[in-house]
Amino acid sequence: MKNVIRWSAGLMLSLVIGVPMVSAQQQQGHQRMMMPRVPADKLEEARALTSPLPQSSEVVAQGKAIYEGKGTCFNCHGKTGGGDGPGGVNLTPSPRNFRHHGMWRHRTEGEIFWVIKHGSPGTAMIPFGGLLSDEEIWTVMQYERSFSGGHGGRGMRRHEGMGSMDQGGKRRGRGQHGGMGEMEHHQKMGEGECC
Repeated sequence: MKNVIRWSAGLMLSLVIGVPMVSAQQQQGHQRMMMPRVPADKLEEARALTSPLPQSSEVVAQGKAIYEGKGTCFNCHGKTGGGDGPGGVNLTPSPRNFRHHGMWRHRTEGEIFWVIKHGSPGTAMIPFGGLLSDEEIWTVMQYERSFSGGHGGRGMRRHEGMGSMDQGGKRRGRGQHGGMGEMEHHQKMGEGECC
């Protein structure tokens, strides 16, 4: 009986100690995920970009061919877009998880296009503008967006009327989530990724 009590007490202690560590890790991940990947001096230009392609299953199929072929996106981002490809296993920050709704909700399509074309400073995301044409980048983005199960279609976050960004890249002012505070909202979301 004493062993059961000791074991239970040990389990409770590990849970109490472990919870704050997970919380701190999650908070770091949220901060990494929300950090703008486009340099501040290019952010306005990137946000103004919009896809010239119609949303269609044909474009998604073409995007898949680029993702798994010429673009080699699957190497880091994984076959299912979870950021778990063999080339991304040891990368810090981790490759982007395209299945995560927050990735699509909190960036404009122009920001994502810019990162694919020009790379993401401070991460392993290299520029693909020399390998892929602009049309191919927009095409692969439609396929990448399909991993999110319908989140973040053309209704991706727009920057107009959303408040302003401070120098650290944090949004100030009212957000699209009914005024929910930024950290409050992001603490409810998933992991941190590179691009």
